[in-house]
This record gives sequence, structure tokens and C-alpha cells, in this order.
Amino acid sequence: MKYEVIIYWSDEDDVYISEVPELPGCMAHGATYEKALASARKAAKLWIDTATELGRDVPEPKKRRLMLA
Repeated sequence: MKYEVIIYWSDEDDVYISEVPELPGCMAHGATYEKALASARKAAKLWIDTATELGRDVPEPKKRRLMLA
């Protein structure tokens, strides 16, 4: 998967949250960083498969790095 994934800890949910910003609404979670990343990969595949089945556009990965300030 070449989409950017952002992973952060949620004190409220007591899990890691993973987001794929280039795929609107594509989020997942996991008890560990690694599980959150694996869940994000599965969610992104499902997002892409569903969009394809519905005839919707699937954005190309921008392959850029997140810049932190």
C-alpha cells in the first residue's frame, strides 16, 4: 500500500487510531501500533474494493511524506 497512514494514540478509546487521509473516511484501530497499521491496510483495501465496485474514483497515492511543524 502506498497511501499515507497516520497513527496516533487515543486516550479516550485506549487504542491506536489509524487514518488513511487520501481515502475519505478510511480509519481503523488496534491495540498496538502494528495492529493499527495492519487494520489500516485492510480498511484501505476494502475502501478501494468498494469504491471500484460502485464505479467511484479511487485517488492515486500522492506518495508524499507528512510534514510536521
